Amino acid sequence: MPSNLVYSSFQRFLLAGAIILIALNLRPILASVGPLLPAIQQDISLSFTLASLLTTLPVFAMGLFCLAGYSLARRFGINQIILLSILLLVISAALRLWVKDASGLIVTALLAGLGIALIQALIPMVIKNIYGKHHPKIMGLYITAIMAGAAIAAVASPFIEASFGWKVGLGSWSLLAVPALIGWLLLQPSPQHYQADPDDTVSSSLWRNPRSWYLAIFFSLGSSSYVCAIAWLSPYAIEQGMTAKQAGLLLGLLTAMEVVAGLIFPALAAKQLDRRRFLFILCALQIIGFGGMALRPDISLWLWSAIAGLGIGGIFPMALIVTMDHHPNPMLAGKLAGFVQGIGSMIAAIAPWAAGWIRDASQSFTLVWAVLLGLGILGFIMAFAFNPKHYSQIYPRLEN
Repeated sequence: MPSNLVYSSFQRFLLAGAIILIALNLRPILASVGPLLPAIQQDISLSFTLASLLTTLPVFAMGLFCLAGYSLARRFGINQIILLSILLLVISAALRLWVKDASGLIVTALLAGLGIALIQALIPMVIKNIYGKHHPKIMGLYITAIMAGAAIAAVASPFIEASFGWKVGLGSWSLLAVPALIGWLLLQPSPQHYQADPDDTVSSSLWRNPRSWYLAIFFSLGSSSYVCAIAWLSPYAIEQGMTAKQAGLLLGLLTAMEVVAGLIFPALAAKQLDRRRFLFILCALQIIGFGGMALRPDISLWLWSAIAGLGIGGIFPMALIVTMDHHPNPMLAGKLAGFVQGIGSMIAAIAPWAAGWIRDASQSFTLVWAVLLGLGILGFIMAFAFNPKHYSQIYPRLEN
């Protein structure tokens, strides 16, 4: 990046604040549903399988449109697409104030999924362009803010519902997106701060490279655990005898632990390029947490949720950081991150639907948690492949 376009420390600080505001809005429309599901089911006929679509469809849309994010940004501009996406989040949440049936919930979920997808495809490009070698720390803050938004929504939605009804519990989150919209309008980088796109013949090789698909599958494992926990931990806790508010607090604890892990692990991993030891720890935490839920839920759901939350919360940003480590060029790293998130999210979208089907078929969530335990084991094994010494042999190294 030319020296006359380098951001000052103060400008980077302000932009980080805008990115955090945006990130806070990427999960409330998903996380607010689980704690309110019993109240929604009193007004709308929803099986667990059908209710799973409120998570499955937006996550699939997030993956599908994430793949289109760069092409749209190239045509219309990164800043403009991010601005439009934030506006979609405002509209989709607000429409839930008037929803009358399951189809209305699904349509608003898909609309939000589109906005979330485009933001998640483009914000990593912004971060790597502006923050350079410091991108792991900012990515950590960005992912942590995503999970903080989920925690806030999980805890607050049942209290809002108790006073104003479930529609307000879902729709009030449009208000959170308004400051993000204003923040991006005021603080978005100048287009000149984005590096020029390298040859498309090189970037197209991302699709043909087996490592791209390997990274996408690895990302999907942590995402599957995340979306299943968001969708089903609260209904499971209610089945175990908790109230809706307690179930919301339990999900809030899990997401709060995700925030803690999202802050700690990327910061620790930033000190060295080989991130594998942290990936091993995070996968082990998922194995212990979901194993406890499956085998010994009587010990303490609070304990197992906290442990699982640490594992999920750390693996999500670390999977993206490891992905972006593979390319020194910010635009190609961003493209690879978009590919990984897109394919990974579409794979992960199957998880909440499958979990809902398992719950309806078995009348229990035990097998669901056991499957997520298995995903943690698979992730542990796959993490051995992320030796940074071999990255230059996997993707072409382009001069910045």
